[in-house]
Amino acid sequence: MARIHFLDVTNRDGVQTARLGLSKLQKTMINMYLNEMGIYQSEIGFPTTRHESFYLQANLELAEMGVLQPIRLGGWIRATVDDVERAFQLVPGIKHLNLSIPTSDQMIQGKFQGSLNREDIISMMIDAVEAARAYGTESVGVNAEDASRTETDFLARFGLAARDHGARRLRYCDTLGYDNPFTIYESARALAESVGMPIEVHCHGDLGMAVANSLAGARGTVDGGQDAYINTTVNGIGERAGNADLVATALAITKSRGFSERYQLEPPVDLTRAWKISRYASYAFGVPIPINQPGVGANVFAHGSGIHVDGVLKDPFNYELYSFDEVGRGVQEIVDTGSLICSGEYSGISGFKYLMGRMAVRFKNPAQAEKILELVRYANVASQRPLVEDELLFIAKYPGVARKLLTLIPPD
Repeated sequence: MARIHFLDVTNRDGVQTARLGLSKLQKTMINMYLNEMGIYQSEIGFPTTRHESFYLQANLELAEMGVLQPIRLGGWIRATVDDVERAFQLVPGIKHLNLSIPTSDQMIQGKFQGSLNREDIISMMIDAVEAARAYGTESVGVNAEDASRTETDFLARFGLAARDHGARRLRYCDTLGYDNPFTIYESARALAESVGMPIEVHCHGDLGMAVANSLAGARGTVDGGQDAYINTTVNGIGERAGNADLVATALAITKSRGFSERYQLEPPVDLTRAWKISRYASYAFGVPIPINQPGVGANVFAHGSGIHVDGVLKDPFNYELYSFDEVGRGVQEIVDTGSLICSGEYSGISGFKYLMGRMAVRFKNPAQAEKILELVRYANVASQRPLVEDELLFIAKYPGVARKLLTLIPPD
């Protein structure tokens, strides 16, 4: 039986969201938490973008060190030979790539204004795939942008050409959230059967169906005999109305009626990490978690109605589909209401030693403490908010990697 894998795109689609963004350290922490959860792959960024290059190199270094393992780290580029060449110029160690190009007539005509046609699209994609393979990539995925508005026959021909020239996956992009669970099931199954390689489903929430469409697309792919890859983002943060939320999608696969009996995740997702990654992403993006967010919202395990309270007190499963500890909740949080010492871009050595001492971090000598403090200051400049405990510990443990993450060199 084919399996379902999660390929999270928070560090690519999530950071493309208008008016939002993450520092390079914050993106790295997201990758760390995704790895802890057991997510198969993270689309970590844009290897053709100069200001991403040190960050990407640093994360690949963490992978070589065994810190970011077993998660796979992939980059997103346009399906052009120029982008492939630039990606390997800036990030020579990149091993996994997704190459994206529009496939719908709307976008071919609307974006290229008559300069390209369908045959040109296939030709450009083939050239890009062959170039990526020539550089020794371990896996190449091909993205059909606006696939849900692309004619099925052309999409199948596009996918077959990609497969025949070395691509490993076809990403079916419901770029505008146009699909519904019934249409995406049929499309994904038809593609899996006709193209004969794994299908990724990339769903947006413009009509509020990103999670439902992701499950339906994955089911159609598996029913078509191929492994399915679901694109998610933490807290559903993504362009416009967002993407399929990581935690909600994982809960839907594992907890919805009868689904997991036939359609299984590989590797299994450790949902006890859900609360941690959702809270961190909320803090890093500066976007509160909605109170009704599946798994992590403030009201998910809150009860006020008399009938409900009576039922929950007798047995929580009367009104709770899953327990709070299954998603990593239930631990008490301590909130300082008196004097508060936090990190900042103008922090001094005394306050910094105090903070690190509370986390049982000791420095060998004053010079080491000053060096780590300087990195922490730079990290605060990048994020413009106090660093959380895990960020401080990361910098103290991997100062060389942190320095690379904090390095930005604008062109002359």
